[in-house]
Amino acid sequence: MKKHIRLLTLAAISLAGFTYGNQLQASSPDNAIFSHFTYTGQDKVYNDNKLSANEFYSPILQGCYPDPSICRKGNDYYLACSSFAVYPGVPIFHSTDLVNWKPIGHVLERPSQLKLQNCKISEGIYAPTIRYNPYNDTFYMITTHIGGGLGNIIVKTSDPAKGWSDPIKLNFDGIDPSIFFDDDGKAYIVHNDAPEQALYEGHRVIKIWEYDVQTDQIIAGTDKVIVNGGVDITKKPIWIEAPHLYKKEGKYYLMCAEGGTGDNHSEVIFISDSATGSFVPSKQNPILSQRHLPANRPDKVDWAGHADITDTPSGKWYGVFLAVRPNECNRVNTGRETYILPVDWLGEFPVFEGGMQALQPKLKMPDGVINQTGTNGFVPNGNFTFTDNLNSLPLDNRWVGIRDAREKFISIGENGLQITPYATDITEARPTSTLFFRQQHNCFTASVNLQYKPTAENELAGMVCYQKESFNYVFGITRKGNECYLLLQRTNNGKSEIVANTPVDMQQPLYLQIQAEGDKYTFNYSTDGHSFKNLGGIVSGDILSTNVAGGFTGNMIGLYATSANMAHPQ
Repeated sequence: MKKHIRLLTLAAISLAGFTYGNQLQASSPDNAIFSHFTYTGQDKVYNDNKLSANEFYSPILQGCYPDPSICRKGNDYYLACSSFAVYPGVPIFHSTDLVNWKPIGHVLERPSQLKLQNCKISEGIYAPTIRYNPYNDTFYMITTHIGGGLGNIIVKTSDPAKGWSDPIKLNFDGIDPSIFFDDDGKAYIVHNDAPEQALYEGHRVIKIWEYDVQTDQIIAGTDKVIVNGGVDITKKPIWIEAPHLYKKEGKYYLMCAEGGTGDNHSEVIFISDSATGSFVPSKQNPILSQRHLPANRPDKVDWAGHADITDTPSGKWYGVFLAVRPNECNRVNTGRETYILPVDWLGEFPVFEGGMQALQPKLKMPDGVINQTGTNGFVPNGNFTFTDNLNSLPLDNRWVGIRDAREKFISIGENGLQITPYATDITEARPTSTLFFRQQHNCFTASVNLQYKPTAENELAGMVCYQKESFNYVFGITRKGNECYLLLQRTNNGKSEIVANTPVDMQQPLYLQIQAEGDKYTFNYSTDGHSFKNLGGIVSGDILSTNVAGGFTGNMIGLYATSANMAHPQ
């Protein structure tokens, strides 16, 4: 109880959300102090495909940034992604050229907007859509909040960089809502829903509602099914979802994902003379997919779909979508990432340029654009190094919590970032005192300096690789009797086992390091930051993959402390 009382003093809650406590906190013996974090990506595909001056890399957002949605106001583009149980929710990025993207925060960042405390990792925030309404100069973000009692919600702002309203709960079921503003001022919402009677597993429908912009609510009784099953229901298509409406030259276009968000994923398009249908599928469908390509293709990118498109001031179109980069075992540890392609809309239907061919790591730069990724505050891509001394607040936006705000358990001490431990273990589906960074490469090295001396066996601090509560590795310091131990614990489908442990002298800080070469992970430690010893040998990253663990997220690298440790040396 005393720890929880002290915890509440570390961060004050303001009207705008959480604010940090004192910039400098006195250290406590049961607080872990982390400093000098470094993450370096070392993927072969980027070493083998160096950029020329007129090229840039796709994915534009590496790591778990799935279900991208994009909109434009003038020369400004805004891109938002799903976040599931990550806190804060819905990361948002700004660009003026579609190549260089700057993080501007999160859409859902305070307790009144986000209720994740009891959510599993793949619950929470699904498939946001971001749109700009020129009739009232307002941006909208609409999404489904699974768990927390919110359901389908919408938030608004006049400036995406300056915070969003509290959520308005919408009166319909289903998932993946998208809002569309017609050029006559009317608004509509389309979404995925269950059919009145399912004909087969994965049978879904797309519904449309009229939306009242004045009351911010659907108009009761206006709902209509506009797609049943998918492109051709006689072929039993599955998981028609992620719908978006567009209008071009007086025609209405409905674009949806079809086939499920795995290796059968695709994007399909329909046309109508009216926003409410009837909608006729293109004979060119799908307009984006990788499912038909050889499984052993080099530099494989897979699972492409769940797309959104935008025009540019010059009339050119681009589309963002999710896809994955499997490792050598054909498993996905980095999660669903955000890709971009130019879109050809010279004919009747939009078509992703190269979207039915094997996706390449490099794209041609749009005319007049200079590649600034990784500089001037823009998101890096390709192989890069991220360093953070963890000695100042606020933290970089890439650091996140899961289920709860990071500001509740962190503070800056004399020697680095302190984590005040929660009485919850990483294997529990509850908020934990863990600061997370997304794995963004199949091959990487991540290291941190840890100053910590546990006083009891229920205390542990260190690093984690975390796919979800039931699939993870813990690499940390705990206590048994009078000695401190460094241990490596593997949790596979909820069953935990100690892979290895060794006594350590914690009179001095310890350097912890995680390395991955595809499926091969190693956990190493050092007393000087240069000469590392391995603990546990080479272990498989299988449990950190979507293929084995399931769900919709990627592996997260965590800085972790707990006062409810369940991992004990043998």
